[in-house]
Amino acid sequence: MNHWKKLSLFATVVLVSVAVVAVLLTRRGFKATSEPPKFEKVLARMVRNYAIPSSQRNEKNPLQATPEILKDARERFIARCSICHGSDGRGLTQVGQNLYPRVPDFLSDQTQRLTDGELHYIIENGVQLTGMPAWVSPHQETEDDSWKLVLFIRNLRPLTAGEKSEEARTQNSAHYVGSQSCQKCHAGIYEHWQKTPMAKVVRDPREHPDAIIPNLATDPIAKFTKDDVALVYGSVWKQRYFTKRGDDYFPEPAQWDVTHHVWRPYFVAKGTDWWEPYYPPDNMQRPTGPTCDGCHSVDYDLHTKKVAEWNVGCEKCHGPGSEHVGHPTRGNILNPAHMDYVAANDTCIQCHSQGRPLTIPIEGKYYDWPVGYRVGLRLQDFWKLEDHTLGVTSFTHFPEDTGHKNRMQGNDFVQSVMYRRGVTCFSCHDAHGTDNYSQLREPADKICLDCHGPLSPNGPRTATLEEHTHHKDGSAGSQCIACHMPQIETTIADVKVHAHTFRFVTPEMTGKYGIPNPCISCHTDKSAVWATEALRHWPERSPWRVQ
Repeated sequence: MNHWKKLSLFATVVLVSVAVVAVLLTRRGFKATSEPPKFEKVLARMVRNYAIPSSQRNEKNPLQATPEILKDARERFIARCSICHGSDGRGLTQVGQNLYPRVPDFLSDQTQRLTDGELHYIIENGVQLTGMPAWVSPHQETEDDSWKLVLFIRNLRPLTAGEKSEEARTQNSAHYVGSQSCQKCHAGIYEHWQKTPMAKVVRDPREHPDAIIPNLATDPIAKFTKDDVALVYGSVWKQRYFTKRGDDYFPEPAQWDVTHHVWRPYFVAKGTDWWEPYYPPDNMQRPTGPTCDGCHSVDYDLHTKKVAEWNVGCEKCHGPGSEHVGHPTRGNILNPAHMDYVAANDTCIQCHSQGRPLTIPIEGKYYDWPVGYRVGLRLQDFWKLEDHTLGVTSFTHFPEDTGHKNRMQGNDFVQSVMYRRGVTCFSCHDAHGTDNYSQLREPADKICLDCHGPLSPNGPRTATLEEHTHHKDGSAGSQCIACHMPQIETTIADVKVHAHTFRFVTPEMTGKYGIPNPCISCHTDKSAVWATEALRHWPERSPWRVQ
């Protein structure tokens, strides 16, 4: 075939290709909502990867994935990338699913097969004709910022098939070894965890002489001494005292109110917890094994009544660790960060919820914790969240389904839009410990505004925070949690904890259902009618959303 024939054939192929593309475009339109065909995806990736200079494609990440660097990388990822890629990197966001082409799933093989240099180049320079911006900016970014994001993306990678098989084998063969076994390799995390309430929820006063907060001699309700106290429970809001009789522990009938520094009676009254009718009205006939200890320990044994470890230790969330301690791999320890959002959240919901086992009773006893469940299994196979009838105020719920008492975080959270979008408890909290209130990863407002900044697609839909809250920036009323996580759930006396539905309780709901609203909880000299009228005059509010 001579030169002109080859040129003619090439031109014909190009024209036909252009004609085919033109026909496809006219049929589907030039819409971002269209799904890119497979050949286009393959071709686009090939062109993108080919355009990366080989010198940069082969660059190695100069940083190591330390806990400190990964923490910083996560914060940068949430601030910059999560609007499109989601906090879990899967790209299942409103923006990500409506871009053309769709944002990539960072957990996919296609993304994880890219070299460190390729990921770094894409982050710094962006990708033309897509929604991916360039992040290189000498005035706003340090040299390591993009490499930190590369580490974070690598850290998102799911388990391989081999690692999943190893994980399944490990669950059947491993045994519990205690949190101290984790200290050698995870010293920093262990040090932080030791300072958390999780690590100190149950303490033996003989091992920890400072565990008992009040002077027991001042107790006017029940007379017991330090020698009677086998275990001390709690230190944040309330403190209770367990005495041992035989193989069981029993709660003394007095508790210390940590906030008000006063003694209060402790007795589960009639018509409160579901299990109350099945036990005599006497604390010394209500053992803590069935009612408490399954959540305050690792691997409580129903028959021996012994535990692998008191407190919420490492293995409560990561499963038995003997295999991992012996030869650490990603596959021989459970990590909720590698689970789907349901299983990941169940790691926390197992204890931070009110419910009851699916089987009642179990071997003749009534347990108030998910007997048989451990992380990696399906919580719904062992545990049922407490039922509620809408319109009724119960021991556990307000009439519109928000929690009425403490330990309702799970019951609240599963109702929320955030839960449905795949947000996890540890998207906000770090059970390993932080210096922030409630082990938050960052101060509350910073966490919220990372995803819900002004004019964000996630809301609020105002140019400034003050326009949204109608309170001066930095004031108590401008805090996100003041309105969306009001402190209305009772833990002891008038001490309240935050709701986790993230719904705004309107003043009208107070009148209809008796649920406290954040407006008059702060403006205590005002009425719900006043608050409703004030909201009606906020110009950016729909009148239908204040009812």
